[in-house]
Amino acid sequence: MEIRPIFSALMRNKTGPLLVAIQVALSLAILANALHIVNVRQAVSARPSGIAAESDVLNLFAYSLKAGGHEEQLALQQAQTAALRAVPGVVSVARINQYPMSQSGNYSSITTSRSQLKKVAVTSLYMSGDSLIKTWGLKLVEGRDFTPADVWNVDETASKDYPDIIIITRALGRKLWPDASSYAGKVFYFGKGETARAVTVVGVVDSLQTPNAQVGPEGEFSSITPVRNTGWATSRYTIRAEPGQIERVTKDAEEALRKLENQQVVIESTTMDEHRADRYRADRALAWMLIAVSVLLLLVTASGVVGMASLWVTQRRKQIGVRRALGARRIDILRYFVTENVMITSVGVASGLLGALALNHLLVSKFEMERLPGAYLLAGAGLFWLLGVAAVYGPAWRAASISPALATRSA
Repeated sequence: MEIRPIFSALMRNKTGPLLVAIQVALSLAILANALHIVNVRQAVSARPSGIAAESDVLNLFAYSLKAGGHEEQLALQQAQTAALRAVPGVVSVARINQYPMSQSGNYSSITTSRSQLKKVAVTSLYMSGDSLIKTWGLKLVEGRDFTPADVWNVDETASKDYPDIIIITRALGRKLWPDASSYAGKVFYFGKGETARAVTVVGVVDSLQTPNAQVGPEGEFSSITPVRNTGWATSRYTIRAEPGQIERVTKDAEEALRKLENQQVVIESTTMDEHRADRYRADRALAWMLIAVSVLLLLVTASGVVGMASLWVTQRRKQIGVRRALGARRIDILRYFVTENVMITSVGVASGLLGALALNHLLVSKFEMERLPGAYLLAGAGLFWLLGVAAVYGPAWRAASISPALATRSA
């Protein structure tokens, strides 16, 4: 089939084809980027926290109405920990200062030398006198866990001294020493200048998200120090329950703490799954919103292309009848309209690909988004080409099936 006659016919009536091409171009540019953002957001919200079997981890926040001084608080913490460990179904308990993905925590600037004037990284500092590696099931990839002898009891109302050993994540190690393959035994500093506090890395865990769980490597710039601190009327505990027992353990753990303190305690319980849901609520909402927009956009584009194709075929009904009378077969009529629609769609697809790349460049430069993979462009182009063929196939085949006498009859 000659392309030139089809192109000449399109040029005599540019408005309709131009509108379809523009609609396809805009839809492709928006759809490709929207689905890419959805995929990125879903990948972010599904990131592992570093905690094994998150659904079995319970977090308790306890506000004691009779906290007392340093020694009284230490004794109360030990009693609370013992009471929680005695609950049937509890595997491990650790007192802690913050939770991953809770969106509230302790952060500190660190350097690799006292002479550095600018921070190298910011780490989230987890404090616990118990083994978080055991309680959270963290994967220790280098060095060792803390021992009971490593733990410091710190009264934060009187002192800010902390141990000089620490456990870090692999992501933080890569940030501090990018050329090193091992991080155990290395030293870094909290703060800057001569007053910076030196700490030695004794262990490295594979991953552990920060409370804010930032997107990118910064979301795993975590460290753990062996501290049992006092000076607050509140205590946070993280508890690993046996698989499938978390609901019962939650109820029994709350009751154990209330019984221990004669009901003079306020308790709030959350699960790690709830922390994840709250942290990534906005990401999931954005993903579903973009999915809804993409579906609506695709439906609007499809209806526009189908409606325009039907109109073109109807307007040229007599032309189809004349061609049939001159010997054209149904397949010839169908091929003509399919080719015409593919040409229009191709112009829209080419423009849409350029538009998608331009829009993605804007998102990358302004919002630090990831580059748009070529697979999205190829899939989008294929989708709209198929849409162009499908839109015209039905109307063209029905028109070609009408006898030449009926098709050429005047209204």
